Amino acid sequence: MDNRLNVTYITFDGHVEVHIYRYLYFVIMFTVYMLIISSNFTIVSIIVIHKSLHEPMYIFIAALLINSVLFSTAIYPKLLIDFLSEKQIISYSACLFQWISYYSLVGSEFFLLTVMAYDRYVSICNPLQYATIMRKNTVSMFLIFAWILPACEVSVPLLLSAKKEICKFNLKGILCNSTVLKLHCVSSRLLHIYGMVFFASAILLPVLFILFTYTRILVISYRCKGVRTKAAQTCLPHLLVLINFSCFIAYDILIPRLEVDFPKIVHLIMTLQVITYHSLFNPIIYGLKMKGIYEHLKRLFCKRV
Repeated sequence: MDNRLNVTYITFDGHVEVHIYRYLYFVIMFTVYMLIISSNFTIVSIIVIHKSLHEPMYIFIAALLINSVLFSTAIYPKLLIDFLSEKQIISYSACLFQWISYYSLVGSEFFLLTVMAYDRYVSICNPLQYATIMRKNTVSMFLIFAWILPACEVSVPLLLSAKKEICKFNLKGILCNSTVLKLHCVSSRLLHIYGMVFFASAILLPVLFILFTYTRILVISYRCKGVRTKAAQTCLPHLLVLINFSCFIAYDILIPRLEVDFPKIVHLIMTLQVITYHSLFNPIIYGLKMKGIYEHLKRLFCKRV
């Protein structure tokens, strides 16, 4: 704690030999961050520019990619600063803000994936009612709720944690996630219960709903040969993104609660995968697997060549 400024600082204890490889870490992660921003915004720009892609499905994809950039921006700038700093520290208030931003955007990701699954379900299973159900107002409402609802949900643990006294000042990791709860002098049962409620409402229920809708789509596509190709082209990318993101978030949330003592290097590698693969994976999958986006992407690069 800095008594002069009355600011409490937390030390990140998850870095491995950062004093030796700081510049290597910085160059690699800065390159990754630039790739995340450029690849995601390339797809978003294509969707915005071309009116043929101004459909609910592509609008939700653009929102998902923007959310990926926001997710990375909540982590990478601070991570890059830490690589070049002598001490890897963060103020407790900034740590809480990163923690809440992190899980708010995770909740937004699952909400958007849920909406995308519902959009595909209506499009394939009720095509005649699609235009009536997925109107512009409905799409706008879904997008607003995608960011507001998770932000409201995570504001509760933020307010509770801000009032808690902390006795530990070393965080096992390179960013502020659920391990922040281990800094408190007294473990809060209320925070743990609310954490499980958030996990169930923001992650588990959306995943179950998504699996239900895609199961229904698979049944319909099996019965009707005419929709098999459409179902495969539009649903496969969403499923790949869901599986990828769910696995990493499950690791991120469950491992700290199970208190599994992994070696520091293993924990570092897994954390870097959580914050890297997903944000890079999304634009690649949607750019290559979505025919409408792929055609415009191919024309863009062919012109430059």
